[in-house]
Amino acid sequence: MDSRQKHSDFIKLTAAALGFSYCGIAKAEFLHEEAPRLEDWLRQGHHGSMSYLENYFDKRLNPTLLVPGAKSVISLIYNYYPEKDLSSANPDQFKIAKYAYGEDYHFVIKDKLKILLNKIQQTIGEVGGRAFVDSAPVHERAWAKKSGLGWIGKNSLLLNRSMGSFFFLAELIIDLELEYDGPAKDYCGTCTACMDACPTDAIPQPYMVDGSKCISYYTIELKEDIPIAVKGKFENWIFGCDICQDVCPWNRFSKPNTESRFQPDPDLEKMNSQDWKEITADVFEKLFKKSAVKRAKLQGLKRNISFLTGRE
Repeated sequence: MDSRQKHSDFIKLTAAALGFSYCGIAKAEFLHEEAPRLEDWLRQGHHGSMSYLENYFDKRLNPTLLVPGAKSVISLIYNYYPEKDLSSANPDQFKIAKYAYGEDYHFVIKDKLKILLNKIQQTIGEVGGRAFVDSAPVHERAWAKKSGLGWIGKNSLLLNRSMGSFFFLAELIIDLELEYDGPAKDYCGTCTACMDACPTDAIPQPYMVDGSKCISYYTIELKEDIPIAVKGKFENWIFGCDICQDVCPWNRFSKPNTESRFQPDPDLEKMNSQDWKEITADVFEKLFKKSAVKRAKLQGLKRNISFLTGRE
């Protein structure tokens, strides 16, 4: 066995021991296939007011601009599918996306990536690199696809045949040559479940999501008032949205995560619609102290609830 294969096997075994469900490796090179797609998506304004997506266009497509001398992009999957859907018991319940039930994934996964990079350096030697968790201009779904972790579905999310799409993606970009995996095949077939189910028509064509029409965009990214044109279309979502994932047939293979830090606060499970409408700064701070929901801030959450209920 040559050193590249040996090192790759070590990295994958270590990633599994740290709780990652899958690990794939791709050669660090310019993403020629993605460049025109990304350009076209931005030109059509599908990023809405998320102007930061226009920045660092080259860095999104070229990992060597993020890590000088980069040779490999290690892509990892970390499961967040919850044991219990907090809104399933009560159809009138306000909903938050499943990824935000527990502690903010940025912290949980970044900690694990640092350990993985340390173990690589301790075992293999002087390896330079950086860890990324949705926090820098890395085209993570493209890298995950390139390294065989899954295919990009019609809802633009990465789909994995064994576990669907309720997972986080993370990357290590390192200056070490490794054994590279091949891309995965697309298994969406003729299914259009995600497109048909989206209440705001945010998936106008297969594999193209208009981010500016997505419920997640309206409830998290948009800082102004939510347009009246989408009133009545949110199906009780107040932070993010899981509709296109919930209807995806591949998510019947989702299994509950085993990460204790992703477990929701017991009080979050008890929240009813009235509690949400009357949420105070203290309750918000307690429930979401380390949560991704803090991104919307209390003011944003209240705006979303008012938009659903008609209360100003």
